[in-house]
Amino acid sequence: MSDAILQKMESQMKSCLEALLKDFSGLRTGRATPALLEPILVDIYGGRMPLSQLGSVSAPQPRLLMVQLWDNEAVGPVQKALIQASLNPCVEGTVFKIPLPDLTQERRLELVKMAQKYTQEAHVGLRGIRRQAIEEVEKKEKLENLSEDQVHQLKKEIQKVTDSYTKKLDNALSGQEKEILKV
Repeated sequence: MSDAILQKMESQMKSCLEALLKDFSGLRTGRATPALLEPILVDIYGGRMPLSQLGSVSAPQPRLLMVQLWDNEAVGPVQKALIQASLNPCVEGTVFKIPLPDLTQERRLELVKMAQKYTQEAHVGLRGIRRQAIEEVEKKEKLENLSEDQVHQLKKEIQKVTDSYTKKLDNALSGQEKEILKV
């Protein structure tokens, strides 16, 4: 019974950590990553499609992204979408080369603040998950007549898991800050 609560809580906290790492992948550090182009949607074929579904995205160099389109008809709409995203693509047939400029110190500090904001939101999520788990334990205490020692032990376990994930979030932030501030 208590294992189910802890497993559910740990699963939710793991999802929270994964969401933070996904948010971090969208931040533009000094290095080009295909994840930078994930949010770009292209108006094509009567709808909006993610750029990654129209071609392969790669980062052959630290400051260069390359998109190899699979369809010649997509060149115009993809170019339009990249320009709207404030990227400056160089087009060679169905290949787009997107050079990324160096980040200014001011922009790096803005990115660090965004990373800290994402981490703070993840911490709030962890606290909500912990609160939910504690409420479940207290319900079980009333329904199943758990002893105070059992309840105390479960709350201790919940706090231990929460502390573990809090540390993981902080470590992820620390690594992201180093990556952003690296010149």
